[in-house]
Amino acid sequence: MVSRAADRLLIVVSILEGRYFPKRAKRMLIVEAKFDGEQLATDPVEHTDQPEFATELAWELDRKALHQHRLQRTPIKLQCFALDPVTSTKENIGYIVLDLRAVQEKKQTPKWYPLLSNKYTKFKSELQVGVVLETDTKAVVDGFKAKEAPPREGKVSTLLSGLDPKSIVAVLNEEEGYHQIGPAEYCRDYFVLSVTIAFATQLEQLVPSTMKLPERQPEFFFYYSLLGNDVTNEPFTDLINPNFEPERASVRIRSTTDVLQVYLCAQSKLQIHLCCGDQSLGSTEIPLSGLLKKGNAEIDQCPVAIEGAFILVPPNRAKQKLPQLPLDMAPTVGVSVVLQKESLCAQPFIPLNAATEPEHPQKKVLSPTRRKTEVLEQRYQIVPSHTDQSSPTEDEATESEMEGLKSDKGTKLNKKAENAPAAVSQSSPVGASSSSEPASAQKIVIPAASHHFCFSIDLQSIRGLEVGFPINCILRYSYPFFGSAAPIMTNPPVEIRKNTEVFLPQSYCAFDFATTPHQLQDTFFRLPLLVELWHKDKIAKDLLLGIARLQLSNVLGLEKTRFLGANGEQCWRQTYNETISVTAAQRSSNRIAELSYAITLEDYGLVKVHEVLVSDSSQCVGAGQQQHIPHPQPHAPEIQPEPRETLEYKAALELEMWKEIQEDIFENQLKKKEMAHMQALAEEWKKRDKEREALVKKKVAEYAVLEEQLQKTLRDLDKRERQLFSAESELQRVKKELQAEYERNMQELQDSVRRAKEECAHQVELERSKIRQLEEDKLRLQQQLYEAENKYKILEKEFQQYKEQQSWKPEIRLQSEINLLTLEKVELERKLESATKSKLHYKQQWARALKELARLKQREQENAMARLKKQQQELEHMRLRYLAAEEKELGKTDRQELEDIRNELNRLKQQEERKQLQDARENSAGRVDSLHSRKLNENMDDYLSRLIEERDTLLRTGVYNHEDHI
Repeated sequence: MVSRAADRLLIVVSILEGRYFPKRAKRMLIVEAKFDGEQLATDPVEHTDQPEFATELAWELDRKALHQHRLQRTPIKLQCFALDPVTSTKENIGYIVLDLRAVQEKKQTPKWYPLLSNKYTKFKSELQVGVVLETDTKAVVDGFKAKEAPPREGKVSTLLSGLDPKSIVAVLNEEEGYHQIGPAEYCRDYFVLSVTIAFATQLEQLVPSTMKLPERQPEFFFYYSLLGNDVTNEPFTDLINPNFEPERASVRIRSTTDVLQVYLCAQSKLQIHLCCGDQSLGSTEIPLSGLLKKGNAEIDQCPVAIEGAFILVPPNRAKQKLPQLPLDMAPTVGVSVVLQKESLCAQPFIPLNAATEPEHPQKKVLSPTRRKTEVLEQRYQIVPSHTDQSSPTEDEATESEMEGLKSDKGTKLNKKAENAPAAVSQSSPVGASSSSEPASAQKIVIPAASHHFCFSIDLQSIRGLEVGFPINCILRYSYPFFGSAAPIMTNPPVEIRKNTEVFLPQSYCAFDFATTPHQLQDTFFRLPLLVELWHKDKIAKDLLLGIARLQLSNVLGLEKTRFLGANGEQCWRQTYNETISVTAAQRSSNRIAELSYAITLEDYGLVKVHEVLVSDSSQCVGAGQQQHIPHPQPHAPEIQPEPRETLEYKAALELEMWKEIQEDIFENQLKKKEMAHMQALAEEWKKRDKEREALVKKKVAEYAVLEEQLQKTLRDLDKRERQLFSAESELQRVKKELQAEYERNMQELQDSVRRAKEECAHQVELERSKIRQLEEDKLRLQQQLYEAENKYKILEKEFQQYKEQQSWKPEIRLQSEINLLTLEKVELERKLESATKSKLHYKQQWARALKELARLKQREQENAMARLKKQQQELEHMRLRYLAAEEKELGKTDRQELEDIRNELNRLKQQEERKQLQDARENSAGRVDSLHSRKLNENMDDYLSRLIEERDTLLRTGVYNHEDHI
């Protein structure tokens, strides 16, 4: 198992930054990478001239698959898009193709790649990209863990390939409180799907002039169906300024990522209707198919969401002839659809069919989301829910899934949390439940002296890291004054190395709360905001590295800028930017990094005395429907008296006059105390002034000694500096010489390359000219050959005609007979010459045969004499060995055998001689007959001389002598 894991690799593509891009204010940049059918994308960044992505994208594969991809030359394609955050449309800018064969396992320096098919023709846009192969350490570590094996991807993909998307339905499990999507054996993960209706604008345009509304005050509400559960929000009466509390409806789902993705694609869209009674005034459709993409692993680390302002369309648009309006003028509803794994939730989940009465009253607390992304021209405001499960003193922050849009000059998607921590005193309760309200609802009373504040914190970047190893950075902080003790963290972790600056993702957080300016100022001066720097390790425990202290009171001393709020009221804003040091957790004096941040305080003015009802639709929604508990609508009296004549106004006037008198008394007492303190301080100052003079004299003597030491140290430093300067000058000289030599060598190399190229070009040109000349010669010769063939055919035809004409003449016939006889004569002469040659050949062969026969005879005689001697020796030995009586008999026998052998040898010799003589006679006779037949007219003397010559030849061989018959 470990060896298989060791073969798992990661292809990591680091998209660092870009350059030479044009600046586009209302656009964002995003890079999508596609490899082997799987697509990954970076987070959207600002469309500036030098965008910083700082993102790593990785694909898993084994070495065998990597080898196969390299053989097939599978590319990695990076496409750069310009994203419109309002309409979510993407504009293709260009692309880059990376070669997988050049990727190595050792880290390489990132390269700048120009964008191909660049839309910005006047700009040479480039991206800095690094590609490296890494061992999948997660797979190696997981190889040692004994855990339940999930279903294999092959089985899940086989199941999905054979499964009809329309047949996947959500089945409610009432006992465990979840909806199951897909087969039970593959459903191992739990998800939470939440829908939040946060705000609505321009709803009056949806009511046609022909529609009759109820005579009493009409109530409007939003309706949608979530996995078969009918959900409506709290009714409201004002269409021009709809005022309703954002509500969240959540369902628990048991499924897998792949099956859920297929199910969401099949469901296609979520329809939300604006209703008045049983009539729909308008609706909008939110596509759910983009919530989960195929192969999307983002949901394992963080929630995925679809959020924004969606245009409401009347049910019969053609009849009403509603004109097309821009987004800021059209009727819209702000909706957030969030899907996340249940393990990522920050609070215990309350299912749809859970009990509607919690054990303890709810509190309105902060649970912001850390994110900083320039997307919309509105600002999201989150109103989360909070449940106290253990005791009334414990607070547990829930995940902020309810978001509202709030118009502002800025262009940041700022997820904010409302809170109301301020009461008359710290010990007084924040809010109490009313007996007229249901147990699940809770009211928060805000005093009239409080101001509505919005405080935002943006942790921008970290640089100057002084730690000896790269860290996975997470920043964490909490400020209970804002209404929650729950920690707020940046997510996901970002890697920081030495000498680099890293911008933090999702680090913007805004807080809405009500308190008095005096209490705000006192708290900001007393309590700094402590930001903790944590190193998140995948294997070991998280490590606290350092702490940064943000003094929030700095923002109070800055100049206030005025702006108009959503309802036209006058508001004030103060903004403060700073870079502070992050000190080590163990040694507070050691600086380990620098943190850049920006804080903003917005004052929206006085808050009127009202009660805020906190509701969470997830606590009062049944398995099949949702119940609603409307706010009691107070009835105003029919006759209202003058404001200055009311008892409340008179009591407030008396209270203000008493406050002014008390302030004057307090100021007089304060001045008396100040004079007494100033006199005591003057006496103490004189006493301590003498002590300081003595201390100064002592310090002056010490400083004189230190100054002398410093002078000596300065002289030594001056000497070392001169030495260092001479060494640097020598180094510069050597560097210049090496640079000059390098340039000279490079110039020579370039000259040689240029000459080689010119020579090669000249050779190529010569070869091309030779080829052209040869082709011309070839054509010319082919033409000549064609003409010669035609001429030959003509001459052959003429010669054939001439032969036919001459064949009938007698001279020609005689000439042909003469030619035939001449041929016969030549043939006979050739045969005669061949016979003569044969005679000489046979004569030579006969002489060689005679010599060979003589040798054989001599060898046979020698062998016979050797055998005879050997036999005689053997007989001699036998004669010595045997008795005298047998000696005589054996001697006779041996003599008889010897006699037989001698006779046999003589007989063989005679036969051989007769055979040779016979052969010689036959040969001689044959030759004589042939010569005689051929040369009958020759002279007899020639014949006799030939016979004499042959006799002498036979005698010279040594086989015959003069006594032989021949």
